[in-house]
Amino acid sequence: MKSVDPIRDIKKVNAMKTYLRGKDIRDYTMFVLGINIALRISDLLQLKWGDVLKENKRTFKDICIMESKTRKERKIKLNMTSKKALRELLDSLDIYDMDTYIFKSREGNMKPISRQQALNILKGAAKSVEVKDNVGTHTLRKTWGYHAWKKGFSSALIMETLNHSNLNVTKRYLGIRQDDINHLYDSLNI
Repeated sequence: MKSVDPIRDIKKVNAMKTYLRGKDIRDYTMFVLGINIALRISDLLQLKWGDVLKENKRTFKDICIMESKTRKERKIKLNMTSKKALRELLDSLDIYDMDTYIFKSREGNMKPISRQQALNILKGAAKSVEVKDNVGTHTLRKTWGYHAWKKGFSSALIMETLNHSNLNVTKRYLGIRQDDINHLYDSLNI
């Protein structure tokens, strides 16, 4: 199985957002949440409205889930970008309830979209906006890690947030390339 890459170029991230927003608000919201909350796709697709909405159905709350892979509890604070995308999706729905999947399949009322469908959505969008890297469902999580690292957050904090067992896993995740190393050399003039 070939490893997937993060989307390193923020212009390509924004192009993906624009493309997906124009195509399907559900798919746009999946992408935005994926790159902003760094859940594995299996956990992201299982989110229901009750996981993100308070009882009043208008206010968002922190997500508190048990990760399926690690069996560790994870608490996630939704940022403004995530809340805005969720609000747009919510406002587009005629009906919903707290037990409805956020990324609901059109093939069944009580099912989320499949991992394969999520992959098809991401690959189609990446191709449309000419992302050259290998894109998969894990690209969402890796994109979050890469951009957190580029903004100066420590690898240890990123490791903890992603629930990685060691720093070597996180380093591979970040997808550091020679151009990142060259930028470090250029920027650090002691």
